[in-house]
Amino acid sequence: MGLFKEKLKNFYNKIVGEQASAEYIARGWAIGMFWGCICPFGFQLLCSIPSSFLLKGSKIGATLGTFITNHFSIFVIYPLQCYVGCLLIGRPVGYADIKSAMGKVISEQSYEALMGTGVDLAIGFFVGGALLAAIMTPITYFGVKHMVNSYRRRHQMQ
Repeated sequence: MGLFKEKLKNFYNKIVGEQASAEYIARGWAIGMFWGCICPFGFQLLCSIPSSFLLKGSKIGATLGTFITNHFSIFVIYPLQCYVGCLLIGRPVGYADIKSAMGKVISEQSYEALMGTGVDLAIGFFVGGALLAAIMTPITYFGVKHMVNSYRRRHQMQ
């Protein structure tokens, strides 16, 4: 447990320790979160880094924010994202079908594998990702901004 706590503390220090405005830092993290939700694993950095330049956000945040989807979380997030997305487009798909189709996508990490799952599932993936992004992006922005401002207020008083 000590190693996990230390890693979490280092991660927190990366967020709050960047020498920039709280808005700049939060914008970068929100950009990373957005692309981490919308884009398939492996393509997120190709979108988040250029976006952080265009939208003037933290490059560190844009990079680390994409880690919502990582080698551990994609086994939960992607099937759920596809399931919800398929429900939203009116083409419900069973979990077993999603699990089978997503296994290849996760192992190959390519758009060809994603498109090979079928049009409905591919569209469901992006629709579900858009919903996840719509929820997580503002939460990330305001959460990181609050975290940075709180940290700075505490350390100014000392």
